[in-house]
Amino acid sequence: MSANLEAKKLVVEEIKEKFSKAKTIAFVDYRGITVGEDTELRRKFRENGCDYKVYKNRLMLKALSDLGIECPANYFEGTTAVAIGYEDEVAPAKIVCNFVKENNKMAIKFGILNGTSVDAKNIEALATLPSKEELVAKLLGTLNNTASSLCRVLTAPSRGLVVALNAVATK
Repeated sequence: MSANLEAKKLVVEEIKEKFSKAKTIAFVDYRGITVGEDTELRRKFRENGCDYKVYKNRLMLKALSDLGIECPANYFEGTTAVAIGYEDEVAPAKIVCNFVKENNKMAIKFGILNGTSVDAKNIEALATLPSKEELVAKLLGTLNNTASSLCRVLTAPSRGLVVALNAVATK
């Protein structure tokens, strides 16, 4: 086999490994962004535990096919970069959507969420969700509020009795 074919097989294996570990993958058309903007975008992805890479379209299509993920081949026309989120499902979508809003140079093609192909509108909807940390904080706040309310309700009868006895004692 030629060295070029072996190199491509290694890249396909790398893509398959990253895609199989990912919770969220966003495919974007990165045409028109500058090197400085690309560097800033990569830094944001790294800070949030995500990868941002550019692979050849055919190699990504082959990796997805090998993983059994169905997506139309026309998504892989033109320039395609991939944002891969391993820990937080929302992070890659948020970063990409914020960049699109700020610079209006990038376009979301489609995405993969937990092994299922989704369109660009679903990735944009995912970006509007709060992060995992925010959701956990809201849940803990709700649970804490419920426990406090229950405590107040349970102590109300005895508090009422004490107030009534105190009123009788002061007469």
